[in-house]
Amino acid sequence: MSMVDEPLYPIAVLIDELKNDDIQLRLNSIRRLSIIARALGEERTRKELIPFLSENNDDDDEVLLAMAEELGVFIPYVGGVESAHVLLPPLETLASVEETCVREKAVDSLCRIGAQMRENDLVEHFTPLAKEIGRLKLFTSSLVDLREHPADISGFSALLGCGCVRDHKSRLSAGEWFTARVSACGIFHIAYPSAPDPLKAELRSIYGQLCQDDMPMVRRAAATNLGKFAATIESAHLKTDIMSMFEDLTQDDQDSVRLLAVEGCAALGKLLEPQDCVAHILPVIVTFSQQDKSWRVRYMVANQLYELCEAVGPEPTRTDLVPAYARLLRDNEAEVRIAAAGKVTKFCRILNPELAIQHILPCVKELSSDSSQHVRSALASVIMGMAPVLGKDATIEHLLPIFLSLLKDEFPDVRLNIISKLDQVNQVIGIDLLSQSLLPAIVELAEDRHWRVRLAIIEYIPLLASQLGVGFFDDKLGALCMQWLQDKVHSIREAAANNLKRLAEEFGPEWAMQHIVPQVLEMINNPHYLYRMTILRAVSLLAPVMGSEITCSKLLPAVITASKDRQVPLSLSLLKLPNIKFNVAKMMQSLIPIVDQAVVENMIRPCLVELSEDPDVDVRFFANQALQSIDNVMMSS
Repeated sequence: MSMVDEPLYPIAVLIDELKNDDIQLRLNSIRRLSIIARALGEERTRKELIPFLSENNDDDDEVLLAMAEELGVFIPYVGGVESAHVLLPPLETLASVEETCVREKAVDSLCRIGAQMRENDLVEHFTPLAKEIGRLKLFTSSLVDLREHPADISGFSALLGCGCVRDHKSRLSAGEWFTARVSACGIFHIAYPSAPDPLKAELRSIYGQLCQDDMPMVRRAAATNLGKFAATIESAHLKTDIMSMFEDLTQDDQDSVRLLAVEGCAALGKLLEPQDCVAHILPVIVTFSQQDKSWRVRYMVANQLYELCEAVGPEPTRTDLVPAYARLLRDNEAEVRIAAAGKVTKFCRILNPELAIQHILPCVKELSSDSSQHVRSALASVIMGMAPVLGKDATIEHLLPIFLSLLKDEFPDVRLNIISKLDQVNQVIGIDLLSQSLLPAIVELAEDRHWRVRLAIIEYIPLLASQLGVGFFDDKLGALCMQWLQDKVHSIREAAANNLKRLAEEFGPEWAMQHIVPQVLEMINNPHYLYRMTILRAVSLLAPVMGSEITCSKLLPAVITASKDRQVPLSLSLLKLPNIKFNVAKMMQSLIPIVDQAVVENMIRPCLVELSEDPDVDVRFFANQALQSIDNVMMSS
């Protein structure tokens, strides 16, 4: 790669900033390493810049993090994939620092570079790095403060030759530090596939040692990355080496290690044959669900259990995993019950309905009256999905009573979760039975004291209306829709106005003209201006659905009346509210495309002209904006 035609002085400044006392200047320079590399050229970047960065690992964590990120995309600046191995020493150094986020970014960059390296380079450079870091106990050595050596681009080589650069291999055996071994766990899956057979055996042995390391942090890293490493292992070694490591991790005295081992059990199960999964993984999961003293481990088992069912097959699921799952649903810790309850529908989909009714439903009934509101909420968020799994008869007999119980729960989130999934039940039992059993509870919730529950009911009304039909809707829910227009909460009123539009679209303009428009226009004289603004919003939403004729004959006259707004309490009867009037102007602008040009000129323009002379600046602004829209329409036509 040739040097770009950039002035040398700015590059010298960037190089000097690498050693500046100001952290922001150093950070700025690190983030522009690519500019420095292009200026130096590929050869000098490999021989001077990269060794310099290898030693510059005693900086602030923010600088080191930026360096680890930049080096991950540095292959083009060192001469391409054939020279990618020169990037390994500085990243190796960063992978052994104390700060976790720096190490993780260095490991990400190592993996990114390793994935692009040629196979022979992997064997020669990357695999030995993984092996040595994993085997040896490292420490972060103290380095000379490079910021004491000022240099420009012409003196850069002199700086690097001052004795600061040391062979990176000497650092590996200089002392003990666990951080490098933590990082090593994350790169074995890159190093392993290209290694020759003897080296593969050595890598498996080293990873096994990492799983038994003295430091819990190393064992946690080994447990976290075991699934990725196992995916690269030959099947012959999965049952021996990998399962031995898995068993070591699941017997660890640290619960943080055991739960990470459990987290990877589903991934391991998919790599094994079903009989091997039953022999090696199933006993561990069943034991953890029943006997592990840490609720965090049981929580992780509850999260992973349903994924394991596919790996072990139907018979072990029936005999071992179903009882284990039932135990988790009845666990002493609420957090475990929350995790298990949240997976109840997914778990039941794997089972046949009879098995779910026999073993899972009794637990679900207990959870519906659980002492923890969060358990009940987790159950309510998924229980409606059980209806298609169990079928119509079982839903009517077993699930409907639970639904009704949860709909009447004192905790609003529980009621909200049930309401939002009613359509899943309707698909199974039909609207007639749904309306008989659940509709009374829904009507009661329409006046719930928590506004979010009322909002959920409103958003469900159009779907319910389409399923109930016009006649049933008019009898049971019509009055509610008008009542919501005068709710005390703005979000409810806004949703109610949108609800009227959707109902008009569902049942047609004729039905809306008979059942919605008269009641809406009657409310436009409400004493409270906030309610009048809601009605104006409803009218603007209804106009496109109702069409030009009804808009001109019924809706527009009411809007023009509102433009002369005086409907305020008697004590303020002489005050005209600008809030109403500028909303009228905005609404009239939205009506321009709907009505005929003659109506615009004869009815809308005169009203807007009057509003454009209003004392209030906002009213004048929106009125003039609407008049401009009329002029634009006339010019375009």
